Amino acid sequence: MSVADRAWAAVPGYFKENDTRLIAGLLLGTYVFHGVLAGFLAGVNNASVANAVANSASNITFLIAVYALLALALNLHWGYTGLFNIGVAGFMAVGVYSMSILAASPTGSPPGLGLPVPVAIVGALLITAVVGGLAALPALQLDADYLAIVTVGLSEIIRLVLNASYFAGTVTDPEATSYNVVDVFGLQFGTGGGQGISTPINSPARAIYETESGLTAIGDVVYGLADTVGVGTSVVVGGTYAVVLLVVFVTLYYVLLSRIGNSPFGRVLKAIREDELVARSLGKDTRLFKIKVFMVGCALMGLGGILWQGSYGFVNPNTFRPIVTFYIFTALIVGGSGSNTGSVVGGAVFAAFLLEGPRRIAGFVDAVAQLFFGSLPRPTNFYEAIVTLNPLAWAGYLVDNVAYLKFIFLGAVLVYLMQNRPEGLLGGRSEIAASVDLSDRTGGESDE
Repeated sequence: MSVADRAWAAVPGYFKENDTRLIAGLLLGTYVFHGVLAGFLAGVNNASVANAVANSASNITFLIAVYALLALALNLHWGYTGLFNIGVAGFMAVGVYSMSILAASPTGSPPGLGLPVPVAIVGALLITAVVGGLAALPALQLDADYLAIVTVGLSEIIRLVLNASYFAGTVTDPEATSYNVVDVFGLQFGTGGGQGISTPINSPARAIYETESGLTAIGDVVYGLADTVGVGTSVVVGGTYAVVLLVVFVTLYYVLLSRIGNSPFGRVLKAIREDELVARSLGKDTRLFKIKVFMVGCALMGLGGILWQGSYGFVNPNTFRPIVTFYIFTALIVGGSGSNTGSVVGGAVFAAFLLEGPRRIAGFVDAVAQLFFGSLPRPTNFYEAIVTLNPLAWAGYLVDNVAYLKFIFLGAVLVYLMQNRPEGLLGGRSEIAASVDLSDRTGGESDE
C-alpha cells in the first residue's frame, strides 16, 4: 500500500462517507495550517497577528475557490467526456476580455460597448461558448494528444492576438484622428494590447460595505469590529469576496455538474469517455454531444476567469500563459478526474499546499532561523550552497529560491501520484456511465 493509500485509509469514515464533511474537514485543516504559520510570522515581525491570520485565510480561500471552479469546469471535459483540453487559459482570457470590452465606455481607451456589467458578464459567457464551439468543430475530429496540441495552440493564438498592438485601440496621442481599433458594423472596441485592459468588477464585495456617500449600515458594523481586533478593511473586503466565491459559486458549479453528470446527457458523456465507438453504435451522435459539452465547459472556464482575474480591476494577456492551464490540470489530477468532489479537494490541496505551501514553510524556516541563529547564510548559487557543507546555507538557499524550487517539488508530487495513485486522491469515486451501479455482477443471487 502506497503512502497516499495509507493516508486516505487513515481518514475517519465519518468524513469519507459525506462529501460536505470531507471538504469541511480539509478546509479546517488548511486554515489551521496557514493560520498558525501566518500568526507565528506576524508575532516574530511584531505585526498584527489577527490581521495576518485573517489575510492568510482570505488569500487561501480565494485561491481554493478559483482553482476549484476551474478544476470543476475542466472535469466536465476531461473527467466526464475524456476530452484532453489544455487550452483552459485561452478560454479564461476570452471570458475576461469579452466582459471588459462589452462593459467598457465607448469613449474610453480602449473603447468598448458600454453595456451594464451583468449584461456584459452574460454576453461574455455566450461569446466564450461560441468560441469554444467554433474551436470544437475541427478540433474534435482529433483524439487524445492531437486534440491537446490543437487546444494549447488555440490558447496561445488567443493570447498573442490580445497582445497584438494592431487591436489595442489605445489612444496615445489626443490629437490622433485614427488608431488601431476593431470596427464591427460600426461598433469600435480594442483589447489594450500588451498594456492590458481594465475590468469593471474591481473589489465587487466593497459595495456591501461602502457607497459613494460613505459606509453602509453593514459596513459601519463590520468595519468597526474589524478595527477593534486589528483587521484592515481591505482584508474584510477581500475575505468577503473569497467566501462568496467558495460558498456560492463553487456550490453552484458543483450542483450544476452533478446534475449534468446524473442526467441522460451526462450518461452519454461518460459512455463516450469509456468507449466512444460503443456509444456511437447505440445511435448517439457523439460528435454533437462533444461539441455541446465543449461549449458548456468553455463558458464555465470563461466565468471562472472573470471571477478570478477579472476581480483585480486590470488584466494583461500574459496572465493567461499555458502554465495556468498546467496548474488547473494539476489540481484536477491531484483530486482525481471524474469526481466533482475530487475536483474541489484537488483545487484546495493544490492551492493551499502545493502552490502556497512551500512559500509559507520557507517564511517559517526563515523566521525560526532569525530567532535561534540571527539569520541564515545566503549562498548566491547552488554550487556555493553545496560545497559549504553547512545545513544552514542549504536552508538559506532553499528559502531564497523557493519560488523556483517549488516546481521541482510539484513535479516530484506528480511523478509520485502517477506511479502510486494515478487516479488521484478521490479518483476511485469516478462516476460510472450507467444510471445504476453495475459493480455487482452476481446477478442478484443470494448466498444461500
